[in-house]
Amino acid sequence: MSSEIPEPPPSAAHLLADNASLGELLGDVTRDLSTLMRQEVALAKAELKQSGSKAGKGGGMLAGAGVAGHFVLLFLSLALMWGLGAVMPLGWAAVIVAVIWAIVAAVLASMGRKELKQIKGMPQTSETLSEIPPTLKPGEVTP
Repeated sequence: MSSEIPEPPPSAAHLLADNASLGELLGDVTRDLSTLMRQEVALAKAELKQSGSKAGKGGGMLAGAGVAGHFVLLFLSLALMWGLGAVMPLGWAAVIVAVIWAIVAAVLASMGRKELKQIKGMPQTSETLSEIPPTLKPGEVTP
């Protein structure tokens, strides 16, 4: 009785490798890589389309929420105006509510302007572009 393990029959890949030339094998690898890349691009397109669709739906819902919030502020402002109108002339109550909203608008505009002034653009890109040797920059002639 022999203690050797019988060798399995060669697989189709082994037979192909034994019988194909190096050029044929490289052609197969190139074709497979091309197919893989096309499939990856198709998958990325499908995922991007799905993500874009969800982002569009979410953006629309946020816009709707913004409109609803605007109406809430409008009706609360009217309620405040009518409430103040119970203790003073309605015209003065409207002026008081308008002044309150003017103050809110001025504070928000000031804070927004301050935030915008802090934007530095693309500091990392500017830094790396400044490190490019002048010989590689288009349109520049070095002495």
